[in-house]
Amino acid sequence: MLVCRDLPALRDATARLRAGGRRLGLVPTMGALHAGHIELVAAARRASDAVAASIFVNPLQFAANEDLARYPRDEEGDLAKLHGAGCDLVWMPPVATMYPPGAATVIEVAGPSAGWEGDARPGHFRGVATVCAKLFLQTSADVAAFGEKDWQQLQVVTRMARDIDLPIRILPVATVREADGLAMSSRNRFLSAAERTTAPLLHQVMTRAAAEMLRGASVAGVLAAGEADLRAAGFAPDYLALVEADTLQAIGVLRSDGPMRLLAAARLGGVRLLDNIAVG
Repeated sequence: MLVCRDLPALRDATARLRAGGRRLGLVPTMGALHAGHIELVAAARRASDAVAASIFVNPLQFAANEDLARYPRDEEGDLAKLHGAGCDLVWMPPVATMYPPGAATVIEVAGPSAGWEGDARPGHFRGVATVCAKLFLQTSADVAAFGEKDWQQLQVVTRMARDIDLPIRILPVATVREADGLAMSSRNRFLSAAERTTAPLLHQVMTRAAAEMLRGASVAGVLAAGEADLRAAGFAPDYLALVEADTLQAIGVLRSDGPMRLLAAARLGGVRLLDNIAVG
């Protein structure tokens, strides 16, 4: 497994991996890897001939009130996991390489970036879109794998790549969950033992809400009851919403002309949990 930390080395390595028309898959990460990331590597492998992963804690997607320094980092452990997963290349750029002094260009995505996480974390998707565009261009990857857990991020990146004609396929990968249903996340490690016991309730409430909607219950009533259940369990919900899967526009009734998604974000102690599930 090659580890590259500067652009000349990366471009030489990716050129060799793509030689002879071989397809390169990319798994963009911020490190602190878990089984969900390893499933992304496996999915990228199935869709390509070689796999690269990036590890870069992107300062551009953290707001001033968010603790960039607190984000978990484990370079040695991450590299061992990627090596064990059969990753061919790891791209670990320093901040100055990704954002050289004087850099003045960012990418703003409208549409799916509006609302939800876009409201909760202003500027977040600008950082996501900018870093992903740079990673796609730096690696010349043919496929990039993204987890469905961050559903809005997946839609933003898909729209960005499509709108600016980047020659890359965005590959959605189903959310990987713990045995009790909790969506895997690097931030789960910050849950206390008691919070970790409570955390799976988020997915349980969402699953129950989706089932009730499909049985004909009022969407607004189900969502209000779900938020009340979360508060009673100790969560501080930011939102629980039924949306069009691609546009992320909120909808008040079940639709039959396109896919729907139930989105949720809720704080439990000092950890903000995200989840989503398909409805119908």
